[in-house]
Amino acid sequence: MKAILLSLAFFAVFIGAASAANIVIMTVEDPNNYESPRTMREFAEKELKPLGHKVTIVEGDKPQMHHFAGLIEALKDADLLVLFSRRRFPPKEEMAAIKAHLAAGKPLLGIRTANHAFLPKPNEVVDASLAPWPEFTHEVLGGENTGYETKGLPYSVSVPAGIKTPLLEGVNVAEIRGYQSMYKVLPLAADATPILIGTAQEGASTPPQPVAWTRTYGPSKARVFYTSLGAPEDMRSADVRRLLLNAVVWTLQK
Repeated sequence: MKAILLSLAFFAVFIGAASAANIVIMTVEDPNNYESPRTMREFAEKELKPLGHKVTIVEGDKPQMHHFAGLIEALKDADLLVLFSRRRFPPKEEMAAIKAHLAAGKPLLGIRTANHAFLPKPNEVVDASLAPWPEFTHEVLGGENTGYETKGLPYSVSVPAGIKTPLLEGVNVAEIRGYQSMYKVLPLAADATPILIGTAQEGASTPPQPVAWTRTYGPSKARVFYTSLGAPEDMRSADVRRLLLNAVVWTLQK
């Protein structure tokens, strides 16, 4: 009982450490972006705002494709950028604001399609006024974008041996399943720390892949958390939502 009370007390302090942050969520409505505007709105209303966070959701393709109206202004005093967007190339001024956020040492939380947020398709022609960032996946997130595994779904999730982190406080990892494709992200950057591993069921050819990890980026050591979970089925899981809430707290710590 004493151990349980201590754990609950630690968790309360951990969650409380990031109250009243200014969080910007960058997302886009896209048939292949897993209903992210809806799930991010629900996450903001049910999980973030009750803790005192100010949340601004910037939805892309408004007024036209690749544009994220309001992003530059929103990022000026943002404490955290949450990225859940795919294959969008903001105008140069908007991309500059994203890079300035990171250069200042401010954190990033990437969800699922952030893995290819600014990555053009092979041979895709991009307008000169737009700014793709194909190196983002490797340089910032610290992973790769080499396809996905769909056989034997859903895949199981486990914790790597020896990993103990407050990011998993209150998370029953045994209850997490990946119900959509498992992203192939290996190899990770040398300074990335995997905290969750996905394993496809028997018959699949893909080896286990990290599905959540942490690292820092750039000289200012901006904290970065990424998870390839985030499909609508994942977001219905209380344990996945708790993981994301823990990630918000972790990224906001200095």
